[in-house]
Amino acid sequence: MLDWERLAEFLAQHPRLLHAGEWLYGTRHKLATAAMLLLVVLLAYHVVFGANGMMAYQRKRDENQRLQQDILRLQQENDRVSRRVRELKTDPKAIEREAREQLKYARPGEVVYVTPGPPQQSSTASAQKR
Repeated sequence: MLDWERLAEFLAQHPRLLHAGEWLYGTRHKLATAAMLLLVVLLAYHVVFGANGMMAYQRKRDENQRLQQDILRLQQENDRVSRRVRELKTDPKAIEREAREQLKYARPGEVVYVTPGPPQQSSTASAQKR
């Protein structure tokens, strides 16, 4: 139990403490309102800029759209390559076309013209210049 007489004597010796207590009691509503406002501001900042906030959500949504486009493009390319492989396994015309283009094959009596490409430098040519 508190000794009320000792408390009254202590407050009489320290009038500024009593005044501060009265001021604090009188402004408690304003302080509570300011604390709640600060809490709301901090919460709003966290919602917008936090680790899982709106800005992070926007970045992740943009990345998801980009990845979905990449997946679609790669699936289309995969389908194209699969069709090409299937053609080369089963279609004799596709096999012949590929052999003519890649291996420069020709039927008897045909002449294949090859245009020269850009000159290639070999490592021995640069070594001879030294």
